[in-house]
Amino acid sequence: MMDESLTKPQAVELYTTMRRIRRFEETVKRLHGKQIVGPAHLYIGEEAVATGVCSNLTRADYVTSTHRGHGHTLAKGARVDRSFAELFGKSTGYCKGKGGSMHLADFSVGMLGANGVVGGGFNIATGAALAVKQRHGKEVAVCFFGDGASSRGTFHEAVNLAASWKLPVVYVCENNSWASTTRFDDIKNVDYLSIRAAGYGIPGVSVDGNDVLAVRDASAKLIDRARRGEGPSILECKTYRIEGHFLGDPQRYRTQEEVEQVHEHNDPIERFRTRVLVDSVLTQDDIDEIERKLDKEFRDALEFAENSPFPKPEEALEDVYAGEVRIDE
Repeated sequence: MMDESLTKPQAVELYTTMRRIRRFEETVKRLHGKQIVGPAHLYIGEEAVATGVCSNLTRADYVTSTHRGHGHTLAKGARVDRSFAELFGKSTGYCKGKGGSMHLADFSVGMLGANGVVGGGFNIATGAALAVKQRHGKEVAVCFFGDGASSRGTFHEAVNLAASWKLPVVYVCENNSWASTTRFDDIKNVDYLSIRAAGYGIPGVSVDGNDVLAVRDASAKLIDRARRGEGPSILECKTYRIEGHFLGDPQRYRTQEEVEQVHEHNDPIERFRTRVLVDSVLTQDDIDEIERKLDKEFRDALEFAENSPFPKPEEALEDVYAGEVRIDE
């Protein structure tokens, strides 16, 4: 049964964001096959997590991402055209074409960056939350990470510090069942990673990560809690990675039947589309109109990326360093 509090504009926003992410990833996969873009880690199957969480954030709030960061970037409000331009290696990209897939960032919308280091976002998000507290702000930081990263030392260091200082940060674990080639079930010590929150004296919640409304509602409570100054929390979203760990991954560690079973019966976008249509929150005409708008957005974005210039050779060393920093002032 559909949540009665879901309005038509909210449903349009949630569906549009998930479809925008899916289209972006499918386009990247196609362009990689044509050797137009380089290596990438796709977010297909996990769209409900970024969409549900970011629907509760303002432009001023912060997020940190992972090596699988396209979805978080787009859900936080980054532009499709500049994201494509970055993957095309063009100077109009978010990192002027020098960072590629794993270094998308848009500070103007609070996206502090994707990260090629597993667990690399923990301390960045925690630092952003510390800065918010020091200036008595109301912003919240969200750290997206995978089940594999939850076993790294930076996870403990960051969460322990945030809990001790009651920092406004929510750690969102995208438990997509696979840490690269390692199945989560083979290395777990608990059924739900959110249970680990008890060790830090903070709330821990696990939800169906393929249900965008469940993610939205659970994250809303934890984000509001952080915004009130009540400290950090852990949200585990149980989902599934449909594509390989990276484009070109032979996936010998799992069967294609397993992937197809999940994709057919637990696709987050199809689940939401069916619910909003059955409950008459949206009509098929509404869905078709969303798709038409996305058609134009992606046509324009790809044209922008294709026609943008490559960085000039003499710009190779620009933006490598932050510049001189004086510590005696």
